[in-house]
Order: sequence, then structure tokens, then C-alpha cells
Amino acid sequence: MNALPVALIGAGCSGFTTAKRLADEGIAFDWFEASDRIGGNWAYNNPNGMSSAYQSLHIDTSKWRLQFAEYPVPSDWPDFPHHSLIAQYFNDYVDHFGLRGMVQFETPVMQVTRRDDGQWDVTTKNGTKIYRAVVVANGHHWSPNRPVWEGEFSGTIIHAHDYRTPFAPLDLIGKRVLVVGLGNSAVDIASELGQRSITEKCFVSTRRGVWVLPKYFNGVPADKQAAPPWLPLRIARWIGRRKVKSLVGNMEDYGLPTPDHEPLDAHPTVSGEFLTRAGSGDIGIRPAIARLDGDGVIFADGSREVVDAIITATGYNINFPFLTPEDARVTGNHIPLYKRMVQADSALHGLWFMGLAQTLPTLVNLAEQQSKLLAAYLAGRYALPAPEEMARTIVAEEKRYQGHYYASRRHTMQVNFEPYVADIAAEIRRGALRAVRLAA
Repeated sequence: MNALPVALIGAGCSGFTTAKRLADEGIAFDWFEASDRIGGNWAYNNPNGMSSAYQSLHIDTSKWRLQFAEYPVPSDWPDFPHHSLIAQYFNDYVDHFGLRGMVQFETPVMQVTRRDDGQWDVTTKNGTKIYRAVVVANGHHWSPNRPVWEGEFSGTIIHAHDYRTPFAPLDLIGKRVLVVGLGNSAVDIASELGQRSITEKCFVSTRRGVWVLPKYFNGVPADKQAAPPWLPLRIARWIGRRKVKSLVGNMEDYGLPTPDHEPLDAHPTVSGEFLTRAGSGDIGIRPAIARLDGDGVIFADGSREVVDAIITATGYNINFPFLTPEDARVTGNHIPLYKRMVQADSALHGLWFMGLAQTLPTLVNLAEQQSKLLAAYLAGRYALPAPEEMARTIVAEEKRYQGHYYASRRHTMQVNFEPYVADIAAEIRRGALRAVRLAA
């Protein structure tokens, strides 16, 4: 077995759950984190500038669904915890399993280069070192997608990534604010700013209608009522659509545009407050921005609103600044990965991605499950299929998980948690048989 260590990049939830698995397996690794703390996106005001958490943020996933299998959440938590509880939970996990001393804090990875011999050079402020594999767990909610429109605007435009409170980084009290988008960050921020005691008026601009789902169905967290993994996805979706329509009604009833798709045919927008504020007139709904116009905005329907600030909740870019485009083949905000973890090209089988998915219902504990396959591969108990088979499987599984979604940047890496985790377990068994055949 290759005696070189593995490089692990990132100490968010995907990084530290992977670190635990590698440590449990006795796999040598060096672990790099750009910040001075654990938590990644959930470390509020993270000094590395990569956290998108705002002060009022509560996770949209219930505590039962986000908890780690090997470290359950505290029993006295509320159903949908505040980001400060999540950050504390992450730190408690790291300390419980004795991982903190393994992290090289304030050590950003500047460059990762593939060598001719199949190994990898990883460069940090401490120099360059050779590794047998590189595991990327740097997250995908830190590189904002900032739209550009025609015209000029005399106010201020920020991305939701920059938003912290109604006072910072902009003082929005008594102002007229436009939020662009109808994803989870957009409806959270608009719900906060839509309070009449905060802004003069809050608007939301959207290119299309979406289904906004409640956090609770009949008093029970909605994601706690997920279909079992053995149920075919098309049947689970049919049941879910009927439930949404019966409990939520039509989006037009709240003043929102009619969605051009069925419920669950887009990554869900979840809010316990937004529909009420929209239906109460606290949030004005407008179509897409046509152009900026001095102290205001002109929309696609020709209407105009005077606004002081624009907050773009327009998603994030998949970005690996330390990798070359040849090694991280991102096209249209999409990188094709076998089991959402590794590229098909055999020359890139030493480069693994953890948590690089948009998972329903949660991303928090995804890498905890993915790391089982990674560890088996690094320990030699698992073998990947032939590259041609991997490529075919990538296409088939993207169709399975994403085929019913409308085309969008936000739908390039969707998976459903339970079926995906069940498939990872089955794949580990298949890969174990391949490893035995290769060793024979």
C-alpha cells in the first residue's frame, strides 16, 4: 500500500466527519483549514470570509435529520436549531472524538497539482508536500454568484453571502429593499426585512414561481415524514406533491406567481414565515429585473420601484481555486462525479470530493456516510469500476435524481439522502467484490 499520507482540505462538517473516518481507519492524513476555527459555513462571521450565515439564521432541516449517526444532537434542542447551536454541536463533535489537534488551522491550500506518477503536490504556506490522494471538503456555499444587469444603480448591491443583520453590512432600517431570488436565503432575509418595524418596504424579485413549503406538516417537522428509502422516487414524489398541495394550497393565494413546475420538481424553498408575510402585504412580489434605473429598478413587466438597496440571493458557484480546470472539470456550475465523490477519468481517482451535493433533506451529515466509501477505497478494501462504467453510471444517476427538476444552476448536483445512502452501502459491497477479483 502507498505509504504517502492523504491531504484533507476543509474543517466544516464534511471535513471533520471525513477526518474522523480516516483516523478510525488508521489512514495517515494532513488536514488543512484556512480559518482559525471549526465549522465552515456554520461558523458565523468566520474570519476566512467563507461563511454565509446571517444572525437570525435557523437551519431548515429538523434536528432528527441533520444529526450525525455517531453523535446524536442534544435531546433538549428545538426542532429547527439556530446556527449558534449548530456551530456548538460541530465543535462538540470535534472535541468528543479528539480531532481538534489534528487540524492545521490558518493554513489555506494555495495549489494542488497532479504529478506524472499519479501522486499529488499540495502547496500551503508551509511549502509543498507529496500526497497519495487529495480529499476536497471546502464546501459550495462560499463563492457567491453575483448577477449583472444593464443600467446603473445609485444605491448599494450586496449578495446574501454578505448579509448579516438589518444593520450590517448595510443599515436597512426604514429603507426600501429589493431581495432577488426565491430560494431559502431569499425568503429568510425577506421575511426578516419585511417586518414593518424594520424597512419601509421589502420587495422580492423572481424570474419564476416556486413552491414555498412549510417547516411543519400537521405539527410535525415536514422532513421527519420522508418516504422510506425502498419506495421508488417517482411514487415518493407523487405522494409528496399531493401532500404539499393539500396543506399549502396555491402559491397565487399568497400573491406569488404561478409555478411552472410541480411541487418537489425544484430544490425546495422552506419557510415558516414567508407565505404569511407575502399574504399580509409585508413583502411585495415583483418579476425579474429588466434593468437598473438610477434610484430604482425597472422590472420585466415594465413596472418600476424606487429602492435603496438590492440583496441578490442568487446562489453560489462551484469553485476550487487551488485546482486546475483540467483536474476539476466544472462546466455550467456542474462537475460530474461518480457517487457524487470522484471523477470517472482514472488519472483523477486520487482526487475526491466530500459533501459536494445538494442533498434532500440535509447536507450536514452527508460526508459522514460518503466517508465510508472513501475510507474503504484508501484502505484497499474497495475498487472503483472501469472508467467507462463510471461515466455511464454518472449519467444514469443524474437522470434519476435530477431528471424531474427544471434546468437551473441550482439543480446540477441534487440527490435524495435516503436512497443515496442506501446506494453508497450497496456500492461499497460491490466495490469490495471488485477489489477481491483484482487481487486474485
